Amino acid sequence: MPKICISDVRGIRKALRVGLLLNVLLMKILRNIGFGLVIFSIGLLSSCTVTMPVTATSNSVGEKVGKAKSSQIIGFFFDGGDMSIQSAAKDGGISKISTVDFKSTMVLGPIFMRYETIVTGE
Repeated sequence: MPKICISDVRGIRKALRVGLLLNVLLMKILRNIGFGLVIFSIGLLSSCTVTMPVTATSNSVGEKVGKAKSSQIIGFFFDGGDMSIQSAAKDGGISKISTVDFKSTMVLGPIFMRYETIVTGE
């Protein structure tokens, strides 16, 4: 049976401590990466739509509705859409505007956004 020196025992203890420390650090790193991926996934898979009034006139509310849309990906408008009130009124054949609403839809977090101007009137 081989003899074990005290220095060998100290070296084994030191190696075990270093291994344990590295294991703890690795687990903390993996936990933080996992937590970050979960938060990122929730943000990526979420969507939100908000519609808010812009203005209203004294004209009677008509049955016609016109919409003007535009979309963007990561801050860049890619469809060249015209979201003006004039375009929305033209789309709905409206000559007397009664209300104007603005609708914003966010899909995949802040990656894809769609904007829409909604005009009602006669």
